[in-house]
Amino acid sequence: MKTAVVSVPSLSGLRSPLVILMVCHVLASWVSLIFVGEYYRRLLPLAENSLPHVLAAAATAAPFALLSVVFVRQRFSFGYALGFYLFTLILNYLWLVEFSTFHYDHRISAISAFVSGAAFLIPALFLNVPAFPSRLKLTTERFHKLLWVILAISIVVLAIGAAFNRQFVSPLHIYEFREQIVLPRPLLYAIGIVCGALLPFAYASFYQLKRYGYAALSLLLLGLFYPITLTKLALLAPGWLLFLTLLSIYFESRKAIILSLLLPVSVGLLLVLAYNLGLLAEYPFLVYFGTVNFRMIGMPASALDFYNDFFSTHEPTRFCQIGLIKLIASCPYTEQLSVYMQDSYHLGFFNASLFATEGIASVGPLFAPVTALLCGLVISLANRASAELPERFVLVSGGLQLHIFLNVPFTVALVTNGAAILFLLWCVTPRAALQDAEAMPSESRNDAIL
Repeated sequence: MKTAVVSVPSLSGLRSPLVILMVCHVLASWVSLIFVGEYYRRLLPLAENSLPHVLAAAATAAPFALLSVVFVRQRFSFGYALGFYLFTLILNYLWLVEFSTFHYDHRISAISAFVSGAAFLIPALFLNVPAFPSRLKLTTERFHKLLWVILAISIVVLAIGAAFNRQFVSPLHIYEFREQIVLPRPLLYAIGIVCGALLPFAYASFYQLKRYGYAALSLLLLGLFYPITLTKLALLAPGWLLFLTLLSIYFESRKAIILSLLLPVSVGLLLVLAYNLGLLAEYPFLVYFGTVNFRMIGMPASALDFYNDFFSTHEPTRFCQIGLIKLIASCPYTEQLSVYMQDSYHLGFFNASLFATEGIASVGPLFAPVTALLCGLVISLANRASAELPERFVLVSGGLQLHIFLNVPFTVALVTNGAAILFLLWCVTPRAALQDAEAMPSESRNDAIL
């Protein structure tokens, strides 16, 4: 007589470092949002923290949190990195919506956000686009010349920008002066492309080629755009790219991406503890917590709350916020959406991610998943463009775009902030040039790039 054997699934997978990091990230995000509500309730439409609200928020966000399993199983790509950041955005919104004091239909909006997040992740992580023709790749010599051209363009744009504006203002007071800056529209496009795509690409390339002096020059040029634009992106960009570089040295790319959010948020939580214990003054605590936990993590998610509220009582844009469409179709809005947000909520001229603009604002919550799916399809093309390149190079060169896509419309990130240019640069970058540089002796490498 045979004895029936019941197999028990192995739990070793649940103890993998990626799983542990994902669990820590989800929990740290939720705890951070509790304190965001505590310290920024005067700015955000959030109810008081209470056990019923916390339990309801956890119940609403937990099903979406289960989708984090895809980040454990999938390989690294740009879609993986961007998908993780946008996954975090939706996860945080599903938590915040249970605290929202706005009167739109929270349940429909939460379902729409859940489906939109999943619709973006499916093509961004799983779709395999056919390879681009190899003839698009540059030769190693032309690739090196391209890097010099990028530096030259960046210096020219920097010089022109400095001719229009250069103010060394404390980051705490930039909003008092930034609205006074008037730059020509072509220059604004040029600055966005240089800062969002060209200089990060040059930095990552020079670093990969072990030309550290030129990599440092790329970061210096990037930081010098701060007095011209007075944006936190330009101010923090060099440090952020260095941070991603360090993470990519000590961790494989998937862990590095998770840690790129988990570590800054966790530092903010440690500062909360130090502040509540009286070990840290309010000023340095709120500078960091306000910049990272609130502005970088909490506000992009809260923007969905504002957009849901605004467009629950206003007509959708039908994509007329896109300049080209506005020229050929009637539009119910004469100003940019950020102007209407400022006039309605008095929180500044803030934009929002694709889920808010191409989704909620353009077509409403019912059809928002469709636009999210289309945006994910575009990112699948970026995955193919960068598929043959070193993971560290893709992570670092695309590092600023992760935050850009969190805070601006998809079309703005592609055009104004240079994401489309970056994808094209990936498409023509020869993998051999980056690999050969690692194998060369230092003297030969210097001769090759010069």
